[in-house]
Amino acid sequence: MRFSVEIASSLAELPIQGICREYPNKLDHVINNRGDLKSPRELHPAFYGCFDWHSSVHSHWMLVHLLKRFKLPEAGKIRELLRLNLTADHLQAEADYLSEPNRQSFERPYGWAWLLKLAEELHGWDDPDGLNWATWLRPLESTIVARSVEFLSRQAYPVRTGTHSNTAFSLTLSYEYADRVNNTTFRSLIGERTLSYYAGDSVYRTNQEPSGADFLSPCLVEADLMRRVMLPDEFQEWFHRFLPDIYSGDAKTLLNPVEVTDRTDPQIGHLDGLNLSRSWALAGIASKLSADNPVRKVLRESSQHHAVKGLSHVSTGDYSGEHWLASFAVYMLAAVESAESARVE
Repeated sequence: MRFSVEIASSLAELPIQGICREYPNKLDHVINNRGDLKSPRELHPAFYGCFDWHSSVHSHWMLVHLLKRFKLPEAGKIRELLRLNLTADHLQAEADYLSEPNRQSFERPYGWAWLLKLAEELHGWDDPDGLNWATWLRPLESTIVARSVEFLSRQAYPVRTGTHSNTAFSLTLSYEYADRVNNTTFRSLIGERTLSYYAGDSVYRTNQEPSGADFLSPCLVEADLMRRVMLPDEFQEWFHRFLPDIYSGDAKTLLNPVEVTDRTDPQIGHLDGLNLSRSWALAGIASKLSADNPVRKVLRESSQHHAVKGLSHVSTGDYSGEHWLASFAVYMLAAVESAESARVE
Protein backbone atom coordinates (compact mmCIF):
# COMPACT_ATOMS: atom_id res chain seq x y z
CA MET A 1 0.00 0.00 0.00
CA ARG A 2 1.57 3.25 -1.15
CA PHE A 3 1.86 6.08 1.39
CA SER A 4 0.35 8.81 -0.78
CA VAL A 5 -0.34 12.48 -0.20
CA GLU A 6 -4.06 11.70 -0.36
CA ILE A 7 -3.79 9.19 2.49
CA ALA A 8 -1.58 11.57 4.46
CA SER A 9 -4.06 14.40 4.04
CA SER A 10 -7.00 12.32 5.22
CA LEU A 11 -5.10 11.06 8.27
CA ALA A 12 -3.90 14.56 9.19
CA GLU A 13 -7.46 15.71 9.85
CA LEU A 14 -7.72 13.73 13.10
CA PRO A 15 -4.75 15.27 14.98
CA ILE A 16 -5.61 18.68 13.50
CA GLN A 17 -8.91 18.36 15.35
CA GLY A 18 -7.33 16.90 18.47
CA ILE A 19 -4.07 18.58 19.48
CA CYS A 20 -5.84 21.68 20.78
CA ARG A 21 -8.87 19.83 22.17
CA GLU A 22 -8.49 19.91 25.95
CA TYR A 23 -11.49 17.82 26.98
CA PRO A 24 -12.22 15.01 27.59
CA ASN A 25 -8.83 14.42 29.16
CA LYS A 26 -7.25 11.52 31.07
CA LEU A 27 -4.49 12.94 33.25
CA ASP A 28 -1.53 10.97 34.59
CA HIS A 29 -0.92 13.37 37.44
CA VAL A 30 0.41 12.97 40.98
CA ILE A 31 -1.05 15.72 43.16
CA ASN A 32 1.60 16.94 45.60
CA ASN A 33 -0.46 19.77 47.09
CA ARG A 34 -3.58 21.86 46.48
CA GLY A 35 -1.63 24.04 44.07
CA ASP A 36 -1.36 21.05 41.72
CA LEU A 37 -5.11 21.07 41.13
CA LYS A 38 -4.95 22.57 37.66
CA SER A 39 -6.49 22.02 34.25
CA PRO A 40 -4.73 19.87 31.63
CA ARG A 41 -3.69 22.96 29.68
CA GLU A 42 -2.23 24.63 32.76
CA LEU A 43 -0.25 21.50 33.62
CA HIS A 44 0.85 20.70 30.06
CA PRO A 45 0.71 23.81 27.85
CA ALA A 46 2.33 22.00 24.91
CA PHE A 47 0.78 18.53 25.17
CA TYR A 48 -2.67 19.00 26.70
CA GLY A 49 -4.82 17.82 23.78
CA CYS A 50 -5.75 14.47 22.26
CA PHE A 51 -7.18 13.01 25.51
CA ASP A 52 -3.82 12.22 27.16
CA TRP A 53 -0.20 13.37 27.19
CA HIS A 54 1.35 10.57 25.16
CA SER A 55 -1.32 10.75 22.45
CA SER A 56 -0.72 14.48 22.17
CA VAL A 57 3.02 13.88 21.83
CA HIS A 58 2.68 11.30 19.09
CA SER A 59 0.10 13.41 17.32
CA HIS A 60 2.65 16.23 17.19
CA TRP A 61 5.23 13.72 15.90
CA MET A 62 2.81 12.65 13.19
CA LEU A 63 2.10 16.18 12.01
CA VAL A 64 5.80 17.04 11.88
CA HIS A 65 6.46 13.83 9.93
CA LEU A 66 3.76 14.69 7.40
CA LEU A 67 4.95 18.29 7.07
CA LYS A 68 8.45 17.09 6.24
CA ARG A 69 7.37 14.44 3.78
CA PHE A 70 4.40 15.82 1.84
CA LYS A 71 3.12 19.04 0.34
CA LEU A 72 -0.22 18.87 2.09
CA PRO A 73 -3.13 21.24 1.48
CA GLU A 74 -3.37 21.38 5.29
CA ALA A 75 0.27 22.43 5.76
CA GLY A 76 -0.54 26.01 6.72
CA LYS A 77 -3.08 24.92 9.32
CA ILE A 78 -0.68 22.32 10.72
CA ARG A 79 2.10 24.88 11.13
CA GLU A 80 -0.29 27.29 12.81
CA LEU A 81 -1.34 24.68 15.37
CA LEU A 82 2.21 23.50 16.03
CA ARG A 83 3.36 27.09 16.53
CA LEU A 84 0.63 27.56 19.14
CA ASN A 85 1.72 24.52 21.16
CA LEU A 86 5.47 24.11 20.59
CA THR A 87 6.68 27.43 22.00
CA ALA A 88 9.82 27.88 24.05
CA ASP A 89 7.82 28.68 27.18
CA HIS A 90 5.41 25.77 26.74
CA LEU A 91 8.14 23.21 26.18
CA GLN A 92 10.17 24.54 29.12
CA ALA A 93 7.05 24.17 31.27
CA GLU A 94 6.80 20.53 30.17
CA ALA A 95 10.42 19.97 31.22
CA ASP A 96 9.84 21.76 34.52
CA TYR A 97 6.84 19.53 35.26
CA LEU A 98 9.10 16.49 35.29
CA SER A 99 11.39 18.09 37.88
CA GLU A 100 8.61 18.25 40.49
CA PRO A 101 8.46 15.63 43.28
CA ASN A 102 6.85 12.27 42.51
CA ARG A 103 7.13 12.72 38.74
CA GLN A 104 10.04 10.30 38.19
CA SER A 105 7.88 7.76 36.38
CA PHE A 106 5.51 10.15 34.63
CA GLU A 107 4.62 8.59 31.25
CA ARG A 108 7.34 5.95 31.56
CA PRO A 109 8.09 4.27 29.21
CA TYR A 110 5.54 4.87 26.45
CA GLY A 111 5.28 8.65 26.63
CA TRP A 112 9.04 8.93 27.01
CA ALA A 113 9.59 6.92 23.84
CA TRP A 114 7.15 8.98 21.78
CA LEU A 115 8.77 12.20 23.02
CA LEU A 116 12.10 10.91 21.75
CA LYS A 117 10.42 10.01 18.47
CA LEU A 118 9.28 13.64 18.14
CA ALA A 119 12.83 14.81 18.89
CA GLU A 120 14.15 12.37 16.28
CA GLU A 121 11.75 13.74 13.67
CA LEU A 122 12.89 17.30 14.33
CA HIS A 123 16.58 16.41 14.36
CA GLY A 124 18.43 17.82 11.36
CA TRP A 125 15.32 19.27 9.72
CA ASP A 126 16.45 22.35 7.80
CA ASP A 127 13.28 24.35 8.35
CA PRO A 128 12.93 27.61 10.35
CA ASP A 129 10.06 26.30 12.45
CA GLY A 130 11.67 22.90 12.81
CA LEU A 131 14.95 24.37 14.01
CA ASN A 132 13.11 26.38 16.66
CA TRP A 133 11.02 23.44 17.81
CA ALA A 134 14.08 21.17 18.02
CA THR A 135 15.95 23.75 20.10
CA TRP A 136 13.03 24.43 22.43
CA LEU A 137 12.33 20.71 22.89
CA ARG A 138 15.92 19.96 23.92
CA PRO A 139 15.53 20.41 27.73
CA LEU A 140 12.66 17.90 27.76
CA GLU A 141 14.50 15.60 25.34
CA SER A 142 17.64 15.64 27.48
CA THR A 143 15.65 14.90 30.63
CA ILE A 144 13.95 11.91 29.01
CA VAL A 145 17.24 10.51 27.69
CA ALA A 146 18.87 10.83 31.10
CA ARG A 147 15.91 9.21 32.83
CA SER A 148 15.81 6.40 30.27
CA VAL A 149 19.48 5.62 30.79
CA GLU A 150 19.08 5.66 34.56
CA PHE A 151 15.95 3.50 34.49
CA LEU A 152 17.40 0.91 32.11
CA SER A 153 20.30 0.45 34.49
CA ARG A 154 17.76 -0.58 37.15
CA GLN A 155 15.13 -2.45 35.15
CA ALA A 156 15.98 -6.10 35.69
CA TYR A 157 12.98 -7.57 33.84
CA PRO A 158 11.03 -6.41 30.78
CA VAL A 159 7.30 -5.74 30.85
CA ARG A 160 5.61 -8.01 28.31
CA THR A 161 2.09 -6.60 28.16
CA GLY A 162 0.31 -5.48 24.98
CA THR A 163 -0.32 -1.94 26.19
CA HIS A 164 1.57 1.20 27.27
CA SER A 165 4.01 -0.38 29.71
CA ASN A 166 5.47 -2.79 27.12
CA THR A 167 9.26 -2.58 27.28
CA ALA A 168 10.11 -3.78 23.77
CA PHE A 169 8.06 -1.19 21.90
CA SER A 170 9.43 1.72 23.90
CA LEU A 171 12.96 0.43 23.38
CA THR A 172 12.26 0.25 19.64
CA LEU A 173 11.29 3.92 19.44
CA SER A 174 14.19 4.87 21.70
CA TYR A 175 16.61 2.87 19.54
CA GLU A 176 15.36 4.64 16.41
CA TYR A 177 15.93 7.97 18.14
CA ALA A 178 19.42 7.09 19.36
CA ASP A 179 20.39 5.81 15.93
CA ARG A 180 19.11 8.93 14.16
CA VAL A 181 20.81 11.43 16.47
CA ASN A 182 23.96 9.26 16.66
CA ASN A 183 23.86 8.86 20.43
CA THR A 184 26.05 5.76 20.36
CA THR A 185 26.17 5.37 24.14
CA PHE A 186 22.38 5.30 24.45
CA ARG A 187 22.03 3.03 21.41
CA SER A 188 24.57 0.57 22.81
CA LEU A 189 22.80 0.50 26.16
CA ILE A 190 19.48 -0.24 24.46
CA GLY A 191 21.11 -3.04 22.46
CA GLU A 192 22.68 -4.54 25.56
CA ARG A 193 19.45 -4.43 27.57
CA THR A 194 17.48 -5.85 24.64
CA LEU A 195 19.70 -8.91 24.44
CA SER A 196 19.67 -9.27 28.21
CA TYR A 197 15.87 -9.25 28.28
CA TYR A 198 15.02 -11.33 25.23
CA ALA A 199 17.92 -13.34 23.78
CA GLY A 200 17.04 -16.42 25.81
CA ASP A 201 13.34 -16.49 24.88
CA SER A 202 12.03 -19.55 23.07
CA VAL A 203 8.84 -21.43 22.15
CA TYR A 204 6.36 -18.59 22.60
CA ARG A 205 2.82 -19.90 22.20
CA THR A 206 1.01 -17.57 19.87
CA ASN A 207 -2.45 -18.71 20.95
CA GLN A 208 -1.93 -16.52 24.04
CA GLU A 209 -2.62 -13.52 21.82
CA PRO A 210 -4.48 -11.30 21.51
CA SER A 211 -5.51 -10.12 24.91
CA GLY A 212 -8.72 -8.12 25.02
CA ALA A 213 -7.15 -4.66 25.36
CA ASP A 214 -3.96 -5.06 23.30
CA PHE A 215 -2.75 -2.44 20.87
CA LEU A 216 0.64 -4.15 20.65
CA SER A 217 1.52 -7.79 20.11
CA PRO A 218 4.00 -8.66 22.87
CA CYS A 219 5.78 -11.29 20.80
CA LEU A 220 5.89 -9.31 17.54
CA VAL A 221 7.15 -6.06 19.06
CA GLU A 222 9.81 -8.10 20.82
CA ALA A 223 10.90 -9.67 17.54
CA ASP A 224 10.74 -6.30 15.77
CA LEU A 225 13.14 -4.94 18.37
CA MET A 226 15.46 -7.94 18.23
CA ARG A 227 15.86 -7.73 14.46
CA ARG A 228 17.35 -4.26 14.95
CA VAL A 229 20.11 -5.35 17.33
CA MET A 230 21.04 -8.77 15.90
CA LEU A 231 22.84 -9.74 12.71
CA PRO A 232 20.56 -11.32 10.07
CA ASP A 233 21.76 -14.91 10.56
CA GLU A 234 21.60 -14.61 14.34
CA PHE A 235 18.15 -13.11 14.17
CA GLN A 236 16.78 -15.83 11.87
CA GLU A 237 17.98 -18.52 14.25
CA TRP A 238 16.54 -16.72 17.27
CA PHE A 239 13.23 -15.99 15.52
CA HIS A 240 12.71 -19.64 14.54
CA ARG A 241 13.41 -20.69 18.13
CA PHE A 242 11.17 -17.96 19.58
CA LEU A 243 8.13 -18.39 17.29
CA PRO A 244 8.08 -21.98 16.05
CA ASP A 245 4.27 -21.74 15.66
CA ILE A 246 4.75 -19.56 12.60
CA TYR A 247 6.93 -22.21 10.96
CA SER A 248 4.55 -25.05 11.87
CA GLY A 249 1.44 -23.21 10.67
CA ASP A 250 -0.07 -22.95 14.16
CA ALA A 251 -0.05 -19.16 14.45
CA LYS A 252 -3.48 -18.34 13.03
CA THR A 253 -4.53 -16.13 15.94
CA LEU A 254 -1.37 -14.09 15.44
CA LEU A 255 -1.34 -13.85 11.66
CA ASN A 256 -5.03 -13.10 11.07
CA PRO A 257 -6.33 -9.56 11.74
CA VAL A 258 -8.37 -9.14 14.90
CA GLU A 259 -12.04 -8.18 15.07
CA VAL A 260 -13.25 -5.19 17.09
CA THR A 261 -16.71 -5.56 18.57
CA ASP A 262 -17.22 -2.11 20.14
CA ARG A 263 -15.31 0.96 18.99
CA THR A 264 -16.97 3.15 21.61
CA ASP A 265 -15.18 1.17 24.33
CA PRO A 266 -11.65 2.57 24.71
CA GLN A 267 -10.17 -0.77 25.83
CA ILE A 268 -11.81 -2.95 23.18
CA GLY A 269 -11.03 -0.22 20.67
CA HIS A 270 -7.31 -0.75 21.34
CA LEU A 271 -7.59 -3.72 19.00
CA ASP A 272 -7.83 -1.41 15.97
CA GLY A 273 -4.35 -0.25 16.90
CA LEU A 274 -3.23 -3.86 17.25
CA ASN A 275 -3.94 -4.48 13.58
CA LEU A 276 -1.78 -1.49 12.67
CA SER A 277 1.11 -2.36 15.00
CA ARG A 278 1.09 -5.99 13.92
CA SER A 279 1.39 -4.81 10.33
CA TRP A 280 4.55 -2.77 10.91
CA ALA A 281 6.13 -5.44 13.13
CA LEU A 282 5.46 -8.24 10.64
CA ALA A 283 6.90 -6.20 7.78
CA GLY A 284 9.98 -5.31 9.81
CA ILE A 285 10.60 -8.89 10.84
CA ALA A 286 10.17 -10.14 7.27
CA SER A 287 12.70 -7.59 6.04
CA LYS A 288 15.41 -9.26 8.16
CA LEU A 289 14.68 -12.79 6.90
CA SER A 290 16.46 -14.20 3.87
CA ALA A 291 14.63 -14.67 0.59
CA ASP A 292 14.62 -18.45 1.03
CA ASN A 293 13.19 -18.32 4.57
CA PRO A 294 9.90 -20.28 4.40
CA VAL A 295 7.89 -17.79 6.48
CA ARG A 296 8.98 -14.49 4.92
CA LYS A 297 6.15 -14.47 2.39
CA VAL A 298 3.65 -15.48 5.09
CA LEU A 299 4.69 -12.53 7.27
CA ARG A 300 4.54 -10.05 4.41
CA GLU A 301 1.07 -11.19 3.36
CA SER A 302 -0.15 -11.02 6.95
CA SER A 303 1.31 -7.52 7.26
CA GLN A 304 -0.67 -6.40 4.22
CA HIS A 305 -3.91 -7.91 5.53
CA HIS A 306 -3.45 -6.22 8.91
CA ALA A 307 -2.69 -2.90 7.22
CA VAL A 308 -5.86 -2.97 5.15
CA LYS A 309 -7.96 -3.93 8.17
CA GLY A 310 -6.36 -1.33 10.43
CA LEU A 311 -6.53 1.56 7.97
CA SER A 312 -10.21 0.93 7.32
CA HIS A 313 -11.03 1.81 10.94
CA VAL A 314 -8.78 4.76 11.77
CA SER A 315 -11.79 7.09 11.51
CA THR A 316 -14.03 5.28 13.95
CA GLY A 317 -16.56 8.03 14.58
CA ASP A 318 -15.65 7.92 18.28
CA TYR A 319 -13.03 10.08 19.95
CA SER A 320 -11.78 7.16 22.08
CA GLY A 321 -10.10 5.81 18.95
CA GLU A 322 -9.74 8.86 16.77
CA HIS A 323 -7.51 10.70 19.26
CA TRP A 324 -4.62 8.25 18.63
CA LEU A 325 -5.15 5.83 15.74
CA ALA A 326 -3.98 8.18 12.96
CA SER A 327 -0.50 8.31 14.53
CA PHE A 328 -0.31 4.52 14.51
CA ALA A 329 -1.44 4.50 10.88
CA VAL A 330 1.28 6.96 9.85
CA TYR A 331 3.95 5.06 11.77
CA MET A 332 2.77 1.84 10.13
CA LEU A 333 2.78 3.23 6.60
CA ALA A 334 6.26 4.70 7.02
CA ALA A 335 7.65 1.59 8.74
CA VAL A 336 6.26 -0.84 6.16
CA GLU A 337 7.64 1.29 3.35
CA SER A 338 11.05 1.36 5.04
CA ALA A 339 11.00 -2.39 5.64
CA GLU A 340 10.19 -3.11 2.01
CA SER A 341 13.11 -0.99 0.84
CA ALA A 342 15.49 -2.64 3.33
CA ARG A 343 14.49 -6.24 2.64
CA VAL A 344 17.31 -8.82 2.80
CA GLU A 345 17.81 -10.62 -0.53
